[in-house]
Amino acid sequence: MTTLLHISNDDLIKVGLAVLCGGLLGLERQYKNKIAGFRTIILICVGSALFTIVAEKSGNLAAMNIVTGVGFIGAGVIFKDNVGVSGLTTAAVIWVSAGIGMVIGSDKYLLGIISTLAVLVVLVLFSLLEGYIDKIHRDKLFVIEFTNGDFENLEHILELIKANDLKSNTINVSKKDGCMQAAIWVTGHKMKLAKLSEVFLKMSEIKSF
Repeated sequence: MTTLLHISNDDLIKVGLAVLCGGLLGLERQYKNKIAGFRTIILICVGSALFTIVAEKSGNLAAMNIVTGVGFIGAGVIFKDNVGVSGLTTAAVIWVSAGIGMVIGSDKYLLGIISTLAVLVVLVLFSLLEGYIDKIHRDKLFVIEFTNGDFENLEHILELIKANDLKSNTINVSKKDGCMQAAIWVTGHKMKLAKLSEVFLKMSEIKSF
């Protein structure tokens, strides 16, 4: 029983570093509102560490076949629509759970339990941090169609964005049916973006956005 529960300090360090390094990379991705965010990157990093530990301990090449098979299952829960991509974190959980299963199957029971607890912390507690980052730093694309072709209207919009303590990047300006249309990326706090949308709704010079 003692042998089955034995876990080396190296294994713990590997899992801990995987959480740390994956977290640092994930924070950067989350801050930039990328699809694969904070928790997803951590789970992938931890899963990779666990698969590597199993491969090193067992020397069993069959482990790689499990990785490939689980990858196909994970891909099946990822969905893309006009709004965005969903299911990435679920796919990462499927993948990392396979790693935990392989660790347990390799008689590393304690490592499997600790890894499970680490994954639960990532999913439950870290989601609060992920939500906070999402709240204070958000990107939104505004495609604004004006009632006329007056360029001063666009300048007014950019001034409003700046006045609401938001950052903007004008991607494209074009004409549609004699009216000017502008695509603008706006970055900032979620509440300020919502407030900006309310301001746009009241502006007579804006036809739609």
